[in-house]
Amino acid sequence: MADDRLIVALDLDTRAEAENLVERLGDTVSFYKIGYQLFFGGEGLAFGEDLIAAGKKVFFDLKLFDIENTVEKGVAAIARTGATFLTVHAYPKVMSAAARAAAGSDLRILGVTVLTSYDSDDLMHAGYDRDVDSLVGLRAHMAKLAGIGGVVCSPHEAALVRTLVGEDMSVVTPGIRLRGAEDNDQKRIMEPAEALGEGASHIVVGRPVTLAADPAEAARDIVAEMAKAATEANVNDILHVHHHGHDHHH
Repeated sequence: MADDRLIVALDLDTRAEAENLVERLGDTVSFYKIGYQLFFGGEGLAFGEDLIAAGKKVFFDLKLFDIENTVEKGVAAIARTGATFLTVHAYPKVMSAAARAAAGSDLRILGVTVLTSYDSDDLMHAGYDRDVDSLVGLRAHMAKLAGIGGVVCSPHEAALVRTLVGEDMSVVTPGIRLRGAEDNDQKRIMEPAEALGEGASHIVVGRPVTLAADPAEAARDIVAEMAKAATEANVNDILHVHHHGHDHHH
């Protein structure tokens, strides 16, 4: 059975490749992310609408960033597709405009805090005077104030973000790898159960599924890994409660 906390990134060149993968995944995956590669090169908007019509959930990862009026128009257009998630860059005015445009629809706006391929040195070169944690924290706080549906961050900041945004917002973490896999170009990565345990509500997985010899099997393995998070969380809760019981003795 599909676990809709797992989002598979359709980072493919053509609609035909994406359709083929979705068909091979069948009922093991219920939620797909469409980013620049497919959106611009493979009829990604139309394909996303078809996936939604077929009962799948869709995350358009377009990272909108523009003046408020332009963002509002773009978000309204995506909201009409029935998509579940849409990313915007986590600048206050952008997030507020997006929240206004998505109001009344099923679309949840996600603010992108800091891209998972960036580290603190990269931020410094880009002209920011803060490290990753500090900027992610600031933007998560702004996302909550803007009233959007959630944030995208690396799994390493999931716990920090979760404490800042509370329980209701989505915390979506790309940069998920399976044990023993290569890091590729991501600098801040983590395994599925660990990311969920840190406070992520959804994990985004690309290459470990899309490049697998048997994508459906790879997806099932990830869902099984994710199920471990629940068990581990329960154990942690028990330990946590136990620990708290002793706090007042200090």
